Amino acid sequence: MRPAMTTPPKLSPGDRVAVLSPSSAAPALFPAVHEQSLRRLRAELGLELVEFPSTRRQSTPQERAADLTAAYADPTIRAVFATIGGDDQITVLRHLDPAPFLADPKPFFGFSDNTNLLNWLWHHGIAAYHGGSTMVFFGRAAGPGPQMSASLRAALFTGGELEIAPAETFREEELDWADPIALTGSVPSYPSPGRHWHRPDRVVSGPTWGGCLEILHWTLAANRWMRPVEDYAGCVLLLETSEEMPSGAEVFDMLRNFGERGLLEQFPAALVATAKATALFNPRTIEQRTAFREEQREAVLRAFATYNPEAMVVFGVDFGHTDPQWVLPYGGRVTIDGPARRITAAY
Repeated sequence: MRPAMTTPPKLSPGDRVAVLSPSSAAPALFPAVHEQSLRRLRAELGLELVEFPSTRRQSTPQERAADLTAAYADPTIRAVFATIGGDDQITVLRHLDPAPFLADPKPFFGFSDNTNLLNWLWHHGIAAYHGGSTMVFFGRAAGPGPQMSASLRAALFTGGELEIAPAETFREEELDWADPIALTGSVPSYPSPGRHWHRPDRVVSGPTWGGCLEILHWTLAANRWMRPVEDYAGCVLLLETSEEMPSGAEVFDMLRNFGERGLLEQFPAALVATAKATALFNPRTIEQRTAFREEQREAVLRAFATYNPEAMVVFGVDFGHTDPQWVLPYGGRVTIDGPARRITAAY
């Protein structure tokens, strides 16, 4: 059976929190962006930030695992933030002992490659938060934005429920962190693609699971830290794709593999993020971005039509590789009210 989820306790202003690099050590490559993110975190959240040896250093999986373990074993550390994602966090998990994580559960914040650790914590019954990697939003001139600020405060301090309201505008272009303009510059905003509701004929409420689709597919392929498919029954699936921008065919193939395992049919509802459709080193026109998102939506719907045709699916939710970004509970409860076209998350 699915483990009962433990929601870590809330923090107080002034608490100590760890800032770690369990994936890429981007702070070593872009120290100015990292320093700006730390200043913003201190100013906005009033927390004491604690770095560990691997935060600013390219490190082995064993070293990164040791820092994660040390952060959870330290009773004065009350939350853990990832600086950024990467592409090899799956290699860290085998070096983790769940004992200190279970003895003192703490809220963990991250997305992208951090889907690995989010899933590992979920596997052991510890709820966490999808989103909030420090350098991505706190390191830029514009700051985190109201959606991230509100959801971070709820996750860290206040709890309660928030409506995950749709954004009117969004941004998806990037500044090069190697250029000093990244600290002060901005990128254009565009009208939001909006939400698309598929089978919004009921209300679904359940704990979340999922994250970055490419990372979830690695997890499935490795066949580690996956529970029996029945343990996911009744959960709300979170799906988002990264700056790698997998094609519609690739998205369908990955979800098809979920379906063949019997996993896709377990979810009565899914939230699919606004797909990132351009990247710094792979720029696309507005028309290409629109076509890409439509292709991805069709691929997701085709997979659900094949393996779970009754599922409710909501596209265009602002989480993951999106801007703005809502930080969503991972293992916590989300309610999707189809008739009211409303999404709420419990923190």
